[in-house]
Amino acid sequence: MPQLDPAPWFYILAYSWLVFLTILPAKTTTHIFPNNPAPEDPKKPTTQPWAWPWH
Repeated sequence: MPQLDPAPWFYILAYSWLVFLTILPAKTTTHIFPNNPAPEDPKKPTTQPWAWPWH
């Protein structure tokens, strides 16, 4: 049964994990967001109570 022969698939798996663990983290950590998040307003908004018409 050739699908049980791990010879070529183990090297493909090891090489793909090598790529995932070395190249991709470096690319994702250097990613720069185009817009920096704005700081929150320190004042909390005041809400007005609403008069329910059926009460």
